[in-house]
Amino acid sequence: MQFVTFQANGKTDIGILSADSKAVIPLQAAERFYYKSATLPGTMQELIEQGDAAMDMVRKIIAKLDGACPKVPLSDVQLLAPIPRPRKNIFCVGKNYVEHALEFEKTTDVNLAVPKVPVIFTKPPTCVVGPGAIVKNHKHATSQLDYEVELAVVIGKTAFRVAKENAYDYVFGYTIMNDVSARDLQKLHAQWVMGKAADTFAPLGPCITHKSGIPDPHNLYIKTSINGELRQNANTKQMVFDIPTLIATLSSVITLEPGDIIATGTPSGVGVGFNPPQFMNFGDEMRLEIEKIGVLVNTIEK
Repeated sequence: MQFVTFQANGKTDIGILSADSKAVIPLQAAERFYYKSATLPGTMQELIEQGDAAMDMVRKIIAKLDGACPKVPLSDVQLLAPIPRPRKNIFCVGKNYVEHALEFEKTTDVNLAVPKVPVIFTKPPTCVVGPGAIVKNHKHATSQLDYEVELAVVIGKTAFRVAKENAYDYVFGYTIMNDVSARDLQKLHAQWVMGKAADTFAPLGPCITHKSGIPDPHNLYIKTSINGELRQNANTKQMVFDIPTLIATLSSVITLEPGDIIATGTPSGVGVGFNPPQFMNFGDEMRLEIEKIGVLVNTIEK
């Protein structure tokens, strides 16, 4: 199950991708068609909050799918961020891949570069944009724009003081986030908020793959290409702190709620890691891909 938020004919709706990924099946329309009922909501946030009741209906719809089902060609819709306006800041994890920690700290000393506990920061909801959206260049404030592909975890139910062995019970699914970063602002302010939290600095999507479709989130290829040039090419098995550890750490003092997003860090190959650095230019295309989720493409404002 791959859930999307989309616009068609001036209306915003939620749906699932067809098996061939060539069409969107609007969930409310499909429920009316097959069951003559109206229990499913019209937003992704509400769908996640409804929990098992919503998922039971979605599964019933999928079991009924046939050629008569209402659907819209993917080419006729505009995909939005799956959760266009998260209710809270996105939780982000810094230096969570060994090679990226080394390139970021400009050292070969693993003990110096790799954190002993998760490094947590956040990005506000105003960072979020969807597939195909333009990322602002903020040229008045930065000349060192960078990209970071990240597997993002979407929380499915309220979690507080969750044990690692139970962490996946609280996951709804997974999506892709681009942790766009202004490296000069990140350095100037001696912490990461100004460099990470600028408007449009969190492209998100193209869908949320339900956790049932990703039995092992720690065995997914994860890639970034800039203008067709492969820059990041890794596997999520290379994370320093795994998803259960991140959920347990955050929920030890913070209540995680349905729809909350945790971005799990980026592998090596970011622009700042090259010698000399390869920061993005205006008009550059960023193509991010994670296995079993899809491709997220955005362009830097010209």
